[in-house]
Amino acid sequence: MKEKLVGINSIMEALKGGRKIHKIYVQEGRQGKRLADLLGLARAKGVFVQTVEKRQLDQMYAQGNHQGVIATAEQYPYASVEDMLELAATRGQKPLLLVLDGIEDARNLGAIIRTAECAGVHGIVLPRHNAAEVNEYAVRSSAGAVEHMLIARETNLVNVLKDLKTRGMWVIGLEAAAVDCYYRTAIPLPAAVVVGGEGRGIRRLVKEQCDLLLKIPMFGRINSLNASVAAALILYEIVRQQEMQP
Repeated sequence: MKEKLVGINSIMEALKGGRKIHKIYVQEGRQGKRLADLLGLARAKGVFVQTVEKRQLDQMYAQGNHQGVIATAEQYPYASVEDMLELAATRGQKPLLLVLDGIEDARNLGAIIRTAECAGVHGIVLPRHNAAEVNEYAVRSSAGAVEHMLIARETNLVNVLKDLKTRGMWVIGLEAAAVDCYYRTAIPLPAAVVVGGEGRGIRRLVKEQCDLLLKIPMFGRINSLNASVAAALILYEIVRQQEMQP
């Protein structure tokens, strides 16, 4: 099956990441260095580029600004948890995985993927059901970071976490009712960090697998953060603690 990629960054990173691009549609008269760089890379890789009227692109993507360029590509190639652990091993690093328990908004998912890639996360695990998947909205909101991130879809997160624990990994969950604050706690690696869905948080059975529950303190009248912000805070606290080690 094919899917659409929209915008310069999304298509550029897909080309760099090796995803198969079938065709690129470019708005007639559209110019600019970034677009020229994109089309130059596309042609170097043998991708067919077709010039079309803006009206056709608007019909292909009515949800927002397409930046004058849309591509058709192979569907995003999901990975496995084993792939993530192997990646960490080849880098000589302790595995750091992110487990998203029910993120439903694809744009929110994309923002989380972007942060995770920047923070050096080795892979992201998503539930197969009742959760957002990698689609054109996630790809675009990630600024193309999905092309450089291993992402797995699993039927049973509880079983995944149990397996990771047998491999010596800590399971760390973000939980509003937790006692310990995330920036006052030494966060161990290797680890799988669990972030819950918008509104409901981590599900009970998933929470029971957590070795450590941490909270992000709230001082205002709103008692929760967007999941992408919460993920960014915990991931970069882990980065900070690792950088502080001798």
